[in-house]
Amino acid sequence: MMGLLGSLSMLRLLMWLFWLPRLGSSQLADFSPGAARALDALLQNYAYVAFDRPRIRTGVVYDANVPSNLTGIKVSALRLRSGSLRRRGVEIYKEFKIPIGIIEKPYVERLVLVYQNLGNWSARYYNLPGYIYLAPVLGLLAYDASNLSATNLPELDIKASVQPISLSFSDVKPFPVGSSAKCVSIDLQGSVNFSSVLSDNTCTTFQQGHFSIVIESIAPSPAPVPPTPTPVSPPKGKKNKSRVWIIVGSVAGGLVLLFLLGLLIMCASKYKHKKRIQQMERAAEVGEALHMTRVGSTKAPVATVTRTQPTLETEYRP
Repeated sequence: MMGLLGSLSMLRLLMWLFWLPRLGSSQLADFSPGAARALDALLQNYAYVAFDRPRIRTGVVYDANVPSNLTGIKVSALRLRSGSLRRRGVEIYKEFKIPIGIIEKPYVERLVLVYQNLGNWSARYYNLPGYIYLAPVLGLLAYDASNLSATNLPELDIKASVQPISLSFSDVKPFPVGSSAKCVSIDLQGSVNFSSVLSDNTCTTFQQGHFSIVIESIAPSPAPVPPTPTPVSPPKGKKNKSRVWIIVGSVAGGLVLLFLLGLLIMCASKYKHKKRIQQMERAAEVGEALHMTRVGSTKAPVATVTRTQPTLETEYRP
């Protein structure tokens, strides 16, 4: 029954993990703590699976296997006694060096330290706008080891009480000259803190969480704006010559304009006179036709209307 519940729980986590990349880019860019916490729970399950063997030795590092869809992530598990961890610490656990005086809450008899190396998945689950990762994100989380088949375990709260936990990054990318590298730590609530990088690419912390080395991203500088050319005033002699030529050109242009205007008026007058002659000829042609008669060998117009015969005044007398 417990095995069935564990399988169902892992299946639910896998479905959640597959659904995460389909979220909007704004949620990924804003660094959602929920997505990172779901990944922590899933990696805890795979870390505990690494203990699935006849005999489990305390203080031995067990490397876990992750599915192909998480290729690039490395997970390991280390089981310890709480008293031994507090008195002796852990000299080397991957990149971590755990000093004496580690205290966990709540207290458990045995605990498991789960190591994470997120590799090329670092920026997806812990995206920091304005910063570039120089090293992969490393995680160190503590869980109760009383039941190594349990899933979805809550993390223990572990803190260093004497000296800080140190971690030395072995795979750090080179960065531009003038840039300043910083240690970054992200706790389980998603709070981000920066500190100085010590020698040999070493960072320190007093609590568990996720850690890396970053630099501030440099925005490309805008292209230089070409200077506006300043108009150069010509010398005084050339300036006077230019003014004379402007006056001469204006006068010549005015004379040419007057000549063209006079020519236009003359052409209009001739056209008007010619038009008037044509109208008179057209009126003469459409007038009353005179009858022609032959006088000798010549034709001459003859009026058809008989003039009023003269009468004597005596004819009107009674």
